[in-house]
Amino acid sequence: MKKYIDQGVVDTRSGFGVGLAELGRTNPNVIALCADLVGSLKMQEFIDENPDRFIQVGIAEANMMGIAAGLTIGGKIPFTGTFANFSTGRVYDQIRQSIAYSGKNVKICASHAGVTLGEDGATHQILEDIGMMKMLPGMTVINPCDFNQTKAATIAIANHQGPVYLRFGRPKVANFTTEELGFEIGKGILLNPGTDVTIAATGHLVWEAILAAEELESEGIYAEVINIHTIKPLDKELIIKSVQKTGAIVSAEEHNYLGGLGESIAGALAKSQPTPQEFVATLDTFGESGTPAQLMEKYGLNKDAIIAASKKVIARK
Repeated sequence: MKKYIDQGVVDTRSGFGVGLAELGRTNPNVIALCADLVGSLKMQEFIDENPDRFIQVGIAEANMMGIAAGLTIGGKIPFTGTFANFSTGRVYDQIRQSIAYSGKNVKICASHAGVTLGEDGATHQILEDIGMMKMLPGMTVINPCDFNQTKAATIAIANHQGPVYLRFGRPKVANFTTEELGFEIGKGILLNPGTDVTIAATGHLVWEAILAAEELESEGIYAEVINIHTIKPLDKELIIKSVQKTGAIVSAEEHNYLGGLGESIAGALAKSQPTPQEFVATLDTFGESGTPAQLMEKYGLNKDAIIAASKKVIARK
């Protein structure tokens, strides 16, 4: 088992803030917009260095999407910032009609995704956003796993032509990826080779997958761990190559199993490599108030759930 070292827990939204600030220094076309959540989105450094390239829209998310779409006509690269719930559910019509339909080069950057938003509860948590966004034609959907990868993804999407949904979170989580792992939109990362089961994880569940694989190995079960940071376009080649070796797969995500990463994987495998699969995800439910750790435990979004799913799917081979 390859060893990955937690370099210190830090929130993924801070990776977005650092990446955005770096873009501000290197790409004069990058414009930041925010719906009254500058602190939560960690955008202050960009604003301090580029006050003339920041638009505070206020609590008017639909208007923010319209402004962002308009900015692209003049060659600008707008990065919108608000909570994931407000970045998708509240403004889906504006994204569909003003951004996706005409392929506008808008980067929709969404923090506080999933149940790990925590105490704010179900009205602010969203577990449907990946499904909503991946169904839009031409929309790229990215869900990085830690601070370093979120920073890399933020920088990468500025050079990608077309609309992007970049999803990240509120809580402090393990920061373990390194530059040598690389980051390429649409290309998953093989973190650990294995022979008995594939674990394809995204976002906060990637570190949990690594912990699960370590424990499984101690029991003589060798899991292949894949970091699927880009859900659309999905790296089907990597996934199929892995399951051809292992014969079973577990998908792990902080999202509803309906419409998420697991469903995308199942669709890809059904066409060319039918494979037993188990889903670690929320099961068609809203969230609730609680600490991030409590909610991940209650909804089965941790290493223990991945271990149980791995053993279950292996028994189905």
